[in-house]
Amino acid sequence: MRNHLLPFCLLLVGCMPGAIPDQASRAAQPAAMSALPPVKTFSTPTPVQPRRSNADISRDFLELAFRLESGRELPVFTRFEQPISIRVTGAAPATLMPDLARLIYRLNTEAGLRVSMTRSEHANITIQAVTRAQIRKNLPHAACFVVPNITDISQYRAARRSARANWGLLRSREQMAVFVPSDASPQEVRDCLHEELAQAIGPLNDLYRLPDSVFNDDNVHTVLTGFDMLILRAYYAPELYNGMTRRQVAARLPAILARLNPGGEAMPTQRPAPTPRSWIRAIQTALGPGANHKQRRNAARQALGIAQSLGWQDHRRAFAHYAVGRLSVATDTEAALGHFQTADRFYAASPHTTLHRAYVASQLAAHALTQGDGRSALAYVNRAIPIASRHENAALLSTLMLMRAEALELTGRASEAATVRLDSLGWARYGFGADWAVRAKMREIGALNPLKGKRG
Repeated sequence: MRNHLLPFCLLLVGCMPGAIPDQASRAAQPAAMSALPPVKTFSTPTPVQPRRSNADISRDFLELAFRLESGRELPVFTRFEQPISIRVTGAAPATLMPDLARLIYRLNTEAGLRVSMTRSEHANITIQAVTRAQIRKNLPHAACFVVPNITDISQYRAARRSARANWGLLRSREQMAVFVPSDASPQEVRDCLHEELAQAIGPLNDLYRLPDSVFNDDNVHTVLTGFDMLILRAYYAPELYNGMTRRQVAARLPAILARLNPGGEAMPTQRPAPTPRSWIRAIQTALGPGANHKQRRNAARQALGIAQSLGWQDHRRAFAHYAVGRLSVATDTEAALGHFQTADRFYAASPHTTLHRAYVASQLAAHALTQGDGRSALAYVNRAIPIASRHENAALLSTLMLMRAEALELTGRASEAATVRLDSLGWARYGFGADWAVRAKMREIGALNPLKGKRG
């Protein structure tokens, strides 16, 4: 399931009046009712092929395919027998079908699968659009989720107490239901489609150590990456079949990956350390629902302490610094800034974490704006905007563009600022949804600008 870990790109520094909303999801609003510019959408995907050794990817594959997010081991390999059919039921928002069509095209062309739409009630996968309240009623911490052997959310409560919805008892995949929110922003609906369909079709686990994948609970990547498509392509390799054990799959993976990813054969093995459950629990407490601010801050510090004690130098260490920074801004702005800067340095050391750096750039730019430093803010956002666009993150893209508009005003370029601000609104409508949410985001970012504060 895609959880409610606070979206990384939307957590700005807390030194402006009021709190920046933590969720990208907002109540849906028909396009005809909007007074803002039309919704903008992304066109041609630009996935980057994984740049890691096949030995590391093989290890990732096995942990993704033979373990659940809870840590529970799965006894055998399961997948659909192709072709795979998908239908949509429920109150689907207007953007769902176009986004689903783009995703299916990518699954066919990039992952080599045979996936198509159908109206038949016997579809392999049923995507049902339901309200967020219905999702929370069934799984309080989920934004969306996938369940085997049912077709409607009304069947879930009975199914979860039976063997039919037990992933550990599956021996093949024949029918899945994916539940997505009908009243969320277009981006959150799309993000749910990517993650939940990928898990319905392929691996069920998430790994925090993966820097370039949606199979990671940090919610940094929101659309399927080149790594994810390689994993799905390998998942449906003809050498694999339902019922295989981990040892059997491991024996065949090297030849599969050598064929599908020849560039990974010569790359050195990194073997990043496993992520302990204690770190995962600390991060989930720090950035997930249900804890008060003190508990969140203590959990973030605990996660950072674990990362330091294990000697991590990768994106997980950076993510822990980010979490501490986010939860320190209300009480110690300078300390928070130091954590954001440290996170940026760790991210800068890897070619796989350019998107992570774009997220942190929004934090650093926000701080620069509050100091009236338009030039520094421009440097941060100008570097990050193309990255956000390339990764199809409209919420992050519009946030950075709105910050750019404020930075331009601070540097005396008011006319250019107005153009950038107007251009950001179509992306904000995709990223945040309803007009009120877009306008709230504009006010919150505008409040970072000390010139506006002085006006009143």
